[in-house]
Amino acid sequence: MTAREGKPRRSERLAPTIYDIARVAGVNPSTVSRALGKPGRISAKTEERIRDAAAKLNYQVNPMARALPTGRTNTIALIVADITNPMFFDVVRGVERAAVDKDFTLLLAESAESADNELRAAARLMRVADGIMLVTSRLDDEAIVRLAEQKPVVVVNREVAGVPGVVADVDYGIAEVIRHLVSLGHRSIAYIAGPTRSWMSERRWKSIEQRCEWSNVSAIRIEAGVPTVDGGRAAATDVLASGVTAAIAYNDLMAIGLMQEVIEAGLSIPTDLSIVGFDNIFGSDFTTPPLTTIMSPLRDAGALAFAQLLNDLDGKASFDVPLSDALVTRLIIRGSTGPAHQ
Repeated sequence: MTAREGKPRRSERLAPTIYDIARVAGVNPSTVSRALGKPGRISAKTEERIRDAAAKLNYQVNPMARALPTGRTNTIALIVADITNPMFFDVVRGVERAAVDKDFTLLLAESAESADNELRAAARLMRVADGIMLVTSRLDDEAIVRLAEQKPVVVVNREVAGVPGVVADVDYGIAEVIRHLVSLGHRSIAYIAGPTRSWMSERRWKSIEQRCEWSNVSAIRIEAGVPTVDGGRAAATDVLASGVTAAIAYNDLMAIGLMQEVIEAGLSIPTDLSIVGFDNIFGSDFTTPPLTTIMSPLRDAGALAFAQLLNDLDGKASFDVPLSDALVTRLIIRGSTGPAHQ
């Protein structure tokens, strides 16, 4: 017999089963099933012996097999608009930590700011996931409702009638930043908008516009579209041509791009232009000067979104968008804002 004949091919090697674990641990297979599927139903000593045997055999739970009797895979899907944007890091981290506590596995997908890509990803993930979270979705309301009719869906940074969602209170942070800029003598402020399909971009603009009106300050909207550093750079010409003394960007990446372009044009920040970002992403204080920004409670939003999804899976869905003290945006003042030039 050759070595090839004597050694099973990879496809022939069988993964360990609960029967193998039962044999090693010296218990019935049904006991193994209870120990691994619903911990706490047998004695701690027996459960520990079973888990030790499972670890020794390198046993892995098959989510598809587990789904047969329960209808669940204990898997959730998270679709984000741009995986390269650090804004999503804390959202993912918040979801992941909450999911692990409940023995759920997280699947991550990116739409690359495309509604078509997002819809295709959702269709694929619905085949294997118990539910889906859409973060800064680019889909229209009707498409999201149709998805929610098939499986539980939760939206983050978005409001859709009839679909559970999580939205931070942007008004608080925006009110703070307008007060801050007015106190520095600014009377003309630009808002650099995000993607045209972004619900949150429109929400932030309405809040800025309203609070500027209350403060008797001029507010203009500048379309950039691409929520990236390049998008912020592209908006710089229009910002400078508008004559404003301060600009608030849809997100920190755009604010950083605007800063880079303004500095390369030979101007000074904040002497010639005060700049504010949104989200307080990792690295927003690495710029020169450090970026003033409105902090979003991204990690808490992710954890709350998972709780919403779990409630939906358990038949206890809430369709009121929750706002709480834990989900309030707040201004972080750094060096990119200063007195308005005269």
